[in-house]
Amino acid sequence: MVDGGAVVPGQRAGAAGARLPRVRGLADVPAAGAVSPKAEGKALRERVARSAHAEFAEDAARPDAVAALEESSRGRIDDLVPIRNGRMAATPFAFLRGSAGLMAYDLARTPVTGIGAQICGDAHAGNFGLYGDARGGLVIDLNDFDETVHGPWEWDVKRLTASLVLAGREAGAGEDVCREAAYDAVGAYRRTMRVLAKLPALDAWNAIADEELVSHTDARDLLGTLERVSEKARRNTGARFAAKSTRVLEDGTRRFVDAPPVLRRVPDAEAAAVGGALEEYLGTVPEDRLPLLARYALHDVAFRVVGTGSVGTRSYVALLLDHRGEALVLQVKEARPSALLPQLPVAGFKSPSVVHEGRRVVRGQKQMQVVSDVLLGWTTIGQRPFQVRQFRNRKGSVDPAALAADQLDDYGRMTGALLARAHAHSADPRLIAAYCGKNDELDEAVARFSVTYADRTEADHARLVRAVREGWVAAELGV
Repeated sequence: MVDGGAVVPGQRAGAAGARLPRVRGLADVPAAGAVSPKAEGKALRERVARSAHAEFAEDAARPDAVAALEESSRGRIDDLVPIRNGRMAATPFAFLRGSAGLMAYDLARTPVTGIGAQICGDAHAGNFGLYGDARGGLVIDLNDFDETVHGPWEWDVKRLTASLVLAGREAGAGEDVCREAAYDAVGAYRRTMRVLAKLPALDAWNAIADEELVSHTDARDLLGTLERVSEKARRNTGARFAAKSTRVLEDGTRRFVDAPPVLRRVPDAEAAAVGGALEEYLGTVPEDRLPLLARYALHDVAFRVVGTGSVGTRSYVALLLDHRGEALVLQVKEARPSALLPQLPVAGFKSPSVVHEGRRVVRGQKQMQVVSDVLLGWTTIGQRPFQVRQFRNRKGSVDPAALAADQLDDYGRMTGALLARAHAHSADPRLIAAYCGKNDELDEAVARFSVTYADRTEADHARLVRAVREGWVAAELGV
């Protein structure tokens, strides 16, 4: 396995003599008489009525659900694909979680305003949660960015609201409750964008997603749930994971212990390749973090299976120990091209040329979050791009499919507000706020879309379940 050795910071190439680039925006202040963002946003309603966002008509060429699933599995580790299929077959909400590409196909054929933002690309209700900041506090925000791209803000909103309907149905909530959660999420998005549009630019940019958001969105019924999740999150650390998942050998070294199929040892050559890739990673983290990382030595590497949509991708955990034997665990996770990329041109957005997929994920995450993991970076193993981050950085999440009926709409409001704040970092909140307006026309339209799309997802899920039952698709259930 990997020998214990210092993670030594390397000098950044090209740092000497670097020139500060021109700051976009400062020289782009609109001239007198130019159309204001508010006027431009209102004018967009003439081109794309807010009521039009209720529309969803299936394209005749829409991929079959099973075919789409099989296509999205290309390039994944064959032995793990049945685990992914089994997880997606569990419920319609789980199916939605793993089918960002299929939903992107559908969304690309719905109305969009043309306003672009850095979007999560997979903003379903299970991708919000708590995580730790550098000072030990907890922040509430979006926390998964594998699919992040510059694209239509509406796509994130509709994925969130459709997922709320599906989560509510799974929890046994009535149809009115599920629809209200979607409606309230859009309303919170719209109202939060209006608040941000009225704030000084710096205040809006630095708006923190923390416990005060619960009061802002009138999500008081969630307080007890969030307190329980927070307590659990504070204990969910890399050090705690290392204590449970490693053992000390006779020579005093620590090694991961196999726990198949989720955690497994890897051959020495594979572990060495991951360890060697950390040198490139060091060149991607902020320079002020390099002295911190230099105080750790790499001791072991293992393969660990990750969540629903990412199952089958290559993902490692690297065990680092300081001089006291305290653990820092890094996750080195394969970064595949965003599932949204093929659909962006259909919606009138340019499909960007991505130099490194790990860099795309990290930059998108930093752009959408106010507070991000201080050790985010990227690297390459073989020819494959990877993102690197702290593993279990006091992360905690609410399971939207386990919420009580009186909590679902609260959760919808909270996540809708979080999504607005994230979008406002890359899109002018004045523009989106002006389009969304003061009344609930958009809320009603997107809620209608969400119910319709939830029905479509249930049909897609049923198709997968039948394929598994009849043996067309290999699935490992309950893993």
